[in-house]
Amino acid sequence: MKTSILKPNMTLPTVASASTPRKLLAVPVPLPPRQPLPSALIDRSKPMLKLGLDVHLEFIMAVVQRGHLGPQAPRKFTRPELVEQVQRWSAEGLQVFAVQESCGFGFVLHRQLVEAGAQSFLITPVVLNGKRKTDKVDARALCLRLSRWLAGKGEELAPIRIPTLEEQRRRETTRRRQFLKRQIRALANRGHGQVAEYCHEKLPHHWWGPRHWKKLSTTLDAWLLGVLSKLRELILAMEGQVAELEAQILATVKHLQGPKGLGELSLAILEAEVCDWERFGNRKQVGSYTGCCPGEHSSGGKRRLGCIDRMGNGRVRSILVETVWRLLFWQPFWKSARRMKFKTARWPGHAQESRGGAGPPTGD
Repeated sequence: MKTSILKPNMTLPTVASASTPRKLLAVPVPLPPRQPLPSALIDRSKPMLKLGLDVHLEFIMAVVQRGHLGPQAPRKFTRPELVEQVQRWSAEGLQVFAVQESCGFGFVLHRQLVEAGAQSFLITPVVLNGKRKTDKVDARALCLRLSRWLAGKGEELAPIRIPTLEEQRRRETTRRRQFLKRQIRALANRGHGQVAEYCHEKLPHHWWGPRHWKKLSTTLDAWLLGVLSKLRELILAMEGQVAELEAQILATVKHLQGPKGLGELSLAILEAEVCDWERFGNRKQVGSYTGCCPGEHSSGGKRRLGCIDRMGNGRVRSILVETVWRLLFWQPFWKSARRMKFKTARWPGHAQESRGGAGPPTGD
């Protein structure tokens, strides 16, 4: 028996009548296969050996655990020594599992361990031991977490996706452009500071350009002009490198069809940072990767949501924020933007904005 819930704008005849669809539903397009997360392949017929690695440039602190025995004393290796030792363990018939925190050393050690026969995993940096932190204690904590993770406790480790060498080099192109842009701003600010210190004057925004530089060469004294000319040479050289990098970056996305309103440069940065869009299976994973999930502090019957946690890829998040700001700047009368402005006008900090009208704005 069918049970209907009456709403104020419904009557019995409308409920009893058969509903006719206005249009046929489109056939759902099958989603591409999602890229699996890194996981361990365990062979129960072979003994296991677990490695917790605290990696540094000069040395690697390692803690070894054989099977379900207790962790051994920490040992210090160089990178070639550790790779050679892993090769010997693999030749003895042991299953070698290694874990290390992702840091600024790239994936060289990870790839060498995989070639040596180990199953290597990288995780995001985490607080391992509270206020006590030493290389030996951290390596031991990583080894114990790896042991519990292999035993089936999936919350102990969260391995990250390892990019291929080609993906890593393509991502480096966009990151090098961002690095050079920051250096150009630093050199430009240095020029502003020099003129403010010695002349108590303000330089134009793009002071190293040909038009502004022609005027400055006739107004500044020779010593200060010589200091600025050295900065100008560096800035012009870096701008040339930035132009070359942007040409390379744009060439990689000429064949791609991005979302409407998203620039080619922003699309190229997103493509380089994400590496593979099939790595995501749902919207939660996208929000977690970009760090756009809301912070939460809830207890009992109270739930409090705060600002975004900013725990994901900061470069992707900054591009998304810039894209939204450009949308709000170029389309200020978009109905969703106007609705958002009306909601924010109710906040105590925006009381001065709510004096303009009593009702919500109407869309065009």
